Amino acid sequence: MDAVVQHPFARVPIPAPKPQPAPQRKPSREEAEAAVRTLIAWAGDDPTREGLLDTPKRVVKAYEELFAGYGMSASEALERVFEDVQGYDDMVVLRDIPYFSHCEHHMVPFYGKAHVAYYPSNGVVGLSKIARVLDVFAKRLQTQEALTAQIVEAIDDNLKPRGVAVMIEGEHMCMSMRGIHKQGVSTVTTQFTGVFRDDPAEQVRFITLARGGVASPR
Repeated sequence: MDAVVQHPFARVPIPAPKPQPAPQRKPSREEAEAAVRTLIAWAGDDPTREGLLDTPKRVVKAYEELFAGYGMSASEALERVFEDVQGYDDMVVLRDIPYFSHCEHHMVPFYGKAHVAYYPSNGVVGLSKIARVLDVFAKRLQTQEALTAQIVEAIDDNLKPRGVAVMIEGEHMCMSMRGIHKQGVSTVTTQFTGVFRDDPAEQVRFITLARGGVASPR
């Protein structure tokens, strides 16, 4: 059978672009409160009894605070850079920053401490801004691995430092309250860029400082 040869100028069908999904509508406060009442009833209690009458309102109000990160921007937190640092070019480390987040798989809390370091290139940011970046991402439905990577990416993209290091320690209620029921287990995640990624000695120095030890000078 002879092969079919297509003329080079023949029209080739171009697939139509896939339709973009419509933006998801945010439920109203009333709908959110109704959902809480449904969960209370599903759990086996009476959402109309005195002690639970105002619980849906309280839960929705609490969720506004617990998940405030969806309305926050890491770029805005890091936009002001102080360039006059009197020649300082060594590591900046914030250790033992407390955080609370919620597991995206079961929507129960995990919490712990974060340790963040970077090597400045064009200046530094206010120390509270690093903690703010942690809150931006922790106050969302999360995994600890994603939380670690998002903090690194935000600092790396906005400050353009010579390197970023993040170590997060967390205890997950989805492991201690349910499922395997193992309390006191600490999960540790790390991620490095720049000089931290390329030089294992810098990783050791960062972890030593994060753990409260005295690191050797460069």
